[in-house]
Amino acid sequence: MNFFLLQQQPIVVDLTKQPEPTRDISIEVVFAVAGIFLLAALIGCAIVAGATILYKRWRDGSAPPTDTPHSHISLKI
Repeated sequence: MNFFLLQQQPIVVDLTKQPEPTRDISIEVVFAVAGIFLLAALIGCAIVAGATILYKRWRDGSAPPTDTPHSHISLKI
């Protein structure tokens, strides 16, 4: 087995041909991506809030009037 290890060809690495260096990510890109995520979160929150308010209005408008004030509180928006 030692004889097999001695007969292997050496590994040659060419250090003269270097790949082109990659650019670092700039802080503008980080802020742009953060802004996109914040905008998406804002739009999502607005959609959920609008749907919740519309559902509450629809539920309060379609519920029959009751004499007991403890069934649920109606929104006056």
